[in-house]
Amino acid sequence: MFVTVSPPVGIKGPPFSDHRWSLLVPHRQRLLRIAGRRVNSPQDAEDCVHEALLRAAAFPPLDEARVGQFLTTTVLRLCVDLHRARARGDRAFARCAVGTNEPPPDERICDQAEGHWLMGKVETLQGRERQVLLARAAGKSTREAAQDLAISVKAAEGAFTRGRARLIAQCQA
Repeated sequence: MFVTVSPPVGIKGPPFSDHRWSLLVPHRQRLLRIAGRRVNSPQDAEDCVHEALLRAAAFPPLDEARVGQFLTTTVLRLCVDLHRARARGDRAFARCAVGTNEPPPDERICDQAEGHWLMGKVETLQGRERQVLLARAAGKSTREAAQDLAISVKAAEGAFTRGRARLIAQCQA
């Protein structure tokens, strides 16, 4: 029993001819390298390349002089589509995930202890740096801290940057 494969609806002429495939197949390895750098697994890269080759084979107005550019663009777009689909799936899974996002009690206790230790380091800072860092620790924005302290936003940003740098230096010492 023989099965005849007809071209997709709307395709005229022989899109799956040997001549068409002879134009497409030499690009396969290059396309695999391109896709392999952009997706997580070799199987996903292979899928993107095969899909691009099939799309090119079925594309009636394919310009033989620009086959490489067409395939490259198609593979890149398929890689982007794959990433977008995965991100959509991850977001959907996160919304549907059962359970809470609360850290376990031991992590909360360690975070609190670290916070108390860091606040002790903040107390060693002087002047505006200390005031701005304490305001930021209280949940205020730099702009709100600047308004509360009656200084410019630039001055508050500078004090915050300097204070953070001093804290980092103290913590590394």
